[in-house]
Amino acid sequence: MGSSSCSAAPFPHPTPRPKGACRADYAPRLIRHSRPLTSLPRAQKCGIDGEDAKGYKEKYGATADGQGGVNFTFITKYNTTGGNGTNVGTRLFLLESPDKYKMFQLLNKEFTFTVDGSALPCGLNGAVYFVEMDADGGKSKYPTNTAGAAYGTGYCDAQCPHDIKWIAGQANLINWNPSPSDPNGGAGKFGTCCAELDIWEANSISTQMTVHACETAGYHPCDDIECGDNPNHRFDGVCDKNGCDANPYRQGLHDFFGPGPSFTLDATKPMQVVTQFITDDGTDTGNLVEMRRFYVQDSKYIYPPNPSYTPPGKNYTAISDEMCQVQMTNFSDRFDVFTKKGGIGGMGAAMKRGMALVLSLWDDHDVGMIWLDANDPDPKDWPTPGVPPPGALRGTCNQTSGNYTFVEKYHSDAYVIYSDVRYGEIGSTTGPGAPPPPPACPGGTKDKCIALCDPTDPAKYVACVQNCDQNCPHLDEARRKYMPI
Repeated sequence: MGSSSCSAAPFPHPTPRPKGACRADYAPRLIRHSRPLTSLPRAQKCGIDGEDAKGYKEKYGATADGQGGVNFTFITKYNTTGGNGTNVGTRLFLLESPDKYKMFQLLNKEFTFTVDGSALPCGLNGAVYFVEMDADGGKSKYPTNTAGAAYGTGYCDAQCPHDIKWIAGQANLINWNPSPSDPNGGAGKFGTCCAELDIWEANSISTQMTVHACETAGYHPCDDIECGDNPNHRFDGVCDKNGCDANPYRQGLHDFFGPGPSFTLDATKPMQVVTQFITDDGTDTGNLVEMRRFYVQDSKYIYPPNPSYTPPGKNYTAISDEMCQVQMTNFSDRFDVFTKKGGIGGMGAAMKRGMALVLSLWDDHDVGMIWLDANDPDPKDWPTPGVPPPGALRGTCNQTSGNYTFVEKYHSDAYVIYSDVRYGEIGSTTGPGAPPPPPACPGGTKDKCIALCDPTDPAKYVACVQNCDQNCPHLDEARRKYMPI
């Protein structure tokens, strides 16, 4: 699937990157200043060095096995020639060539990888996701960016992060405030927004897939309200920060994913994660209407069951506009924001343009990852004391187990392993014995599908109509919205 190189760093440096090097996205530890920086024009006075495989292992806890796998260790303390320090977490990007990120176009395709997250406790997040970065890291768009993808510039996501120190070819120095909890972090005036597709966010307790579309296309530097900053403007920015998620525990499937053999998916073992991106017309140029998921573990194919809120005769095992509407209404989430920012169709448009792959391991200094594996909102904020509102239960972790001070002190040796990344035609990535593609929608819409059912055999006709109802309802609205009738 192209090059296995990776890169991530926010500052340019004129010295060529060592051959084969790729570095973690916590570049502040390597920043070099010739003098204090107080204005954007002085951005050229900052620099960042490349890193080799030895440095990745010693400084950033990232090692490759040479066979398609990469291991991230949560915290690395290093004392090497040229410096010493502590690295917390890792974020790497996949390169297609020395100066370009691999841009995936996955409509009508499937994406597969194997993950071992058995060593990730509450509060940690091993993530595999796509973001709509510029393929060259913004090097051609912003003349003052002389580094590009080789050094990991151009990061963005749907949270419009302000902690990126190099944005649109400028140093993000205006109103820079150091983080009170992270000596290497902080936040500046500007943020960077783009569509984000979280294929996998997980630890050994909970897992989640989330769609975050944006009103804007591609890499978008933001300022003020369009960044959607908390607490007052979260839903006013250009991106859908909450998104539409599929978290089995939140959906009421409390025995589906977790540590041990009592769960359908045993998080103490490696598992293959397969995601299929279904278009309305079954072509690579069609409009995204559904994201389907299944798993392979111990040579068994495992499909997610229907969420507990699913009405009779419906199938909401995949993410679609209809599934999101039903779930977000049930959970009192902001479906209006989801649709305004683009919904499933907006994510499909970003995928059609191309998105870069990100692999990461991180902890949450803001809320301790409660949105993934604990209770969100916090029980103290529940309308009825002791009674969780629909969608509040995200996992079995307690509210403080993910606190960054706790996980960084007691789980510094946590790790995650990603391997065997594949993509291709639907049904092609799981090797011999792969299941056939999920049931199609004959005719392309529910009405046309039902018109093809044979009414002469009542039993078969009823079964046929039920099949159309389960596999096609989302396609009618999608075609009215995106295709001429």
